[in-house]
Amino acid sequence: MHKAPIVAAMRKYSADKVTPFHTPGHKHGRGAHELLRELLTAEGLRQEVSLMEELDDLHEPHACIMEAQNLAARLWHADDCLFIVNGTTAAVQAMIFGTVQAGDSIMIPRNAHRSVIAGLILSGATPIFLPVEFDAELCLPLNVTTATIERAIKNFPQAKAVLLVSPNYYGVAADLPKIAELVHAAGMTLLVDEAHGAHLPFSDELPPSAIDSGADLAAQSTHKILGSLTQTSMLMIRRGLVDVERVKRAASLLQTTSPNQLLLASLDIARLQMETDGRRLIQAAVDHAKNLRGLIKKIHGLRTFDTVKKFALDATKVTVNVTGLGLTGQEAEEILRRDLRIQCELSDAANLLFLITYADDEQTIAALVDALNRLPQRPQIPCSLSLVPCPLSAATLSPRETFYAPVEVVNLRKAVGRICAEEITFYPPGIPLLMPGEKISAQTIDLIRQTTGRVIGANDPTLATVTVVR
Repeated sequence: MHKAPIVAAMRKYSADKVTPFHTPGHKHGRGAHELLRELLTAEGLRQEVSLMEELDDLHEPHACIMEAQNLAARLWHADDCLFIVNGTTAAVQAMIFGTVQAGDSIMIPRNAHRSVIAGLILSGATPIFLPVEFDAELCLPLNVTTATIERAIKNFPQAKAVLLVSPNYYGVAADLPKIAELVHAAGMTLLVDEAHGAHLPFSDELPPSAIDSGADLAAQSTHKILGSLTQTSMLMIRRGLVDVERVKRAASLLQTTSPNQLLLASLDIARLQMETDGRRLIQAAVDHAKNLRGLIKKIHGLRTFDTVKKFALDATKVTVNVTGLGLTGQEAEEILRRDLRIQCELSDAANLLFLITYADDEQTIAALVDALNRLPQRPQIPCSLSLVPCPLSAATLSPRETFYAPVEVVNLRKAVGRICAEEITFYPPGIPLLMPGEKISAQTIDLIRQTTGRVIGANDPTLATVTVVR
């Protein structure tokens, strides 16, 4: 019989009709403002309690939370699962904090999420930066190749772990089965930021999931593609190479001691939904995405793709190149949102990204196609965006050492040989040219001066100056 243990425990506690003299202050909704009641409903407020014995303890699960996590681990083919209510940011940080420490080296891709740098600051480990492939024709970043991993292992055999982002935001997935073999043969652990891949096990037409591919840890944003509430994620664990108890301690340190029971319940329900109907729902999303691609290919000036050389592709991420209309991705996003009431997931210099989930149907797909057909056409301006070449390299200082080091601001032209104390990224493509702890080269300075786009991470957005370790 299918069940949701956390939800069952919450309902049981609510049904007891106790008079509460405990948190939260709204006390089963009696003191809640009417706007909050409209948001959560009376029943939701009655069940919005935590830290009661019957509702278990996220930090020492022994009852309904433990049962729910075990059910999720089984469904996603993991040995253990941890529910995360501080976002996949906390899950990614727990992967790093729970596996490497000061003095260790860990390989990370250039397009790693900012949570990875935070995890490195917490752990004290030093990053080895992996180059990310870039498709100049489509004007978007791809992923890390198997060949790059082979070269990195040969050049940095002392590394303790490899962290990859797969699939990436655009749905481009690395060859994780082959990479897992290489990483494990070298005695390293494989950590995967799988924020955009919680749905992968539920269709044979999607890339294999990280855990099914042999990853030791995988952080999933259950809310991004599946049906849990925003901020909720799961951390999947494969036993063998990782110290499971250390990973659990790391996750506990990084999570609130007052977890919202509604967030935990939403994870439990999302798992139940996938268990009872996941394959049908996710396959329907795949089919809608395939149909959408076919319709987009008939629209003059638009391009999309369903295969990527050297990589697998999550079909439910539909990237649409709009340069044939003479538009940038950002211009097309603004028109869609302002005039046509369609909101994409993201835009870049050349593309729009649409996420197709189990919630979509023929009506939503038709609305999107209609809106794309109504985009204006202007004189074409070819996309000149290209990936700035970033070598396979190791940081000089760890992000933690850099974080605590005294810093100063110097003229960019005079920063050759200094250690960068900030992140400098141009978006698009969103791949940092400089990371905290890296030594600044003359070549990198030349690249920064030649590159255009929105600057992210830099204290001086004009890049006339740069923050360095004193």
